[in-house]
Amino acid sequence: MKKDIIISGVGGQGILTISTVIGTAALSEGLELKQAEVHGMSQRGGDVQSHMRLSSDKIASDLIPQGQADIIISVEPLESLRYVEMLNREKGWLVTSMNPFNNIADYPPVEDILNAIWELPHYVTIDANRVAKDLGSIKAANIVVLGAASPLLDIKYDSLEEAIRTIFAKKGEDIIHLNLKALRAGRDYAQERT
Repeated sequence: MKKDIIISGVGGQGILTISTVIGTAALSEGLELKQAEVHGMSQRGGDVQSHMRLSSDKIASDLIPQGQADIIISVEPLESLRYVEMLNREKGWLVTSMNPFNNIADYPPVEDILNAIWELPHYVTIDANRVAKDLGSIKAANIVVLGAASPLLDIKYDSLEEAIRTIFAKKGEDIIHLNLKALRAGRDYAQERT
């Protein structure tokens, strides 16, 4: 098993939480893991990205070569396009929230961004903010996106659930339950489309 994943978005959207959940689940399954993160001006709404490489064999480098990513997971649609050249165009999947984080003056129309995504051979776009809000908190939108990517990760779904329980344990049962519902809602949405 080998998966090269790019996780992207804007500071404050929970990109590193997605990385932590995937990493915790992968390690619980005995997989090798290498990760590199770029935070940029993340506290001021800047881009955040993480290269995550998972494998059942040893991993030499933590950086993913251009055109070799198996999955791009993004909580912001324009940020997903920033890394689209990293994606393996034949087999790779782009999974992204459709909800823009409009933090620049010349942010393009969201319809143009989505149309560019929809030209890719393999994608899942989800209104993660609406799904999370319907579940009780828009703050769970990142976990909705993770759920939408979960069928593509080659990690057991139970391992992702257990990672959420571990990571959010100090925040209480209500937060754990919310995030488990968000993961499931994203997964159910994606399973209808992949």
